[in-house]
Amino acid sequence: MENNNNLVISIDDNIRLVGTAHVSKDSVDLVRSEIEEWNPDIVAVELCESRFKALSENRRLDKESLLKVIKEGKAPLIIAQSLLASKQRKLGITEDLQPGAELIEAIYLAKEKHKEVALIDRDIQVTLRRAWKKMKLREKISLLWSLVGEDESTEEFDIKEILENKDLMTMMIEELKEVAPGAGSVLVDERDEFLAHKILQNSESSKVLAVIGAGHLTGVQSHLHELKKPNNTRIATLSEVPRKTLFQKVIPWLIPLVLFGFIVKSGLDNDFNELAEILTTWALANSICAAVAVILARGHIFSVITAAIASPITSLNPFLAAGWFAGYVQMKMDEPTTEDLTNFLKLEDWKSYWTNPAGKVLLVTALGNLGSMSGAWVAASIIGILGAL
Repeated sequence: MENNNNLVISIDDNIRLVGTAHVSKDSVDLVRSEIEEWNPDIVAVELCESRFKALSENRRLDKESLLKVIKEGKAPLIIAQSLLASKQRKLGITEDLQPGAELIEAIYLAKEKHKEVALIDRDIQVTLRRAWKKMKLREKISLLWSLVGEDESTEEFDIKEILENKDLMTMMIEELKEVAPGAGSVLVDERDEFLAHKILQNSESSKVLAVIGAGHLTGVQSHLHELKKPNNTRIATLSEVPRKTLFQKVIPWLIPLVLFGFIVKSGLDNDFNELAEILTTWALANSICAAVAVILARGHIFSVITAAIASPITSLNPFLAAGWFAGYVQMKMDEPTTEDLTNFLKLEDWKSYWTNPAGKVLLVTALGNLGSMSGAWVAASIIGILGAL
């Protein structure tokens, strides 16, 4: 049965879906009215644990968590997540709302009425990792360009019209899948299935109101009609972080092994001129590429020097990365204030990464690692060519 509002769908007596836009005031009002009128036992929201904490506790980035991001090599993921959020915020500005306002309202009302809150979305970092893994190179370039590129379109659109027009919503989702099929299948199709399983898990003995993005309504509804009960094995499969292939595990060690092979050969041949040439090429290529990358990130001069010194060493050890050291030095030399760390989560465009000290730390880390990796490949290529001559 479908409510006269096509954003509210009753699957059965225990499950009702509410489709929302994360930047719409109408969605906030709709969620409020559905909780009050339908009186569910559980309010299920399209959030994972990390996003729930960020919204409900008004969590902000702090120096300890920034350092943890550097150590765990998650700078690229945080940058991607921040860029996605900035795109969403641009849509919400016209309505004076922060993204996820309707989810905040759902959580607030559920707690006020002593209802249980169920978090039914997959962890955001698992989703991003799975999407990145599944995307082809062309898709990655297209997606990154769409995130950092300026939107030159002056055409205005009505969020309410998009929400209420299922054909238009479906068309927009299909367009996403055409531009980036890999990302579309993970961000939409996989999450539709995951959300459906989690809703069924919570509805076995309770009345559940699920607050989800309108783009998921059709897919989740379809899965709920097909599934008899939640499949825990399938949930676990959809929650897996992609594992590295054997090639991906071997390739970081390949360059150090090749370099070591050339060094051993030069030593056995007593060709110390060649040995010096190999070591010089390795050091210069790594240092220059890493330093240039940090300069592009507008890092502190000490961060540039750190990247240049660390890169020839860290490139020999896959468990270390020059960007980690450069990022740490950047954080010490241009330490982000509490205001900087708070404002980082509100950045409105990618250019702000170069002006916000917290964003710059992440840029120095990510680009420093990329530069160091490029330097290792350049050095290996030059050494290989020289060895063949």
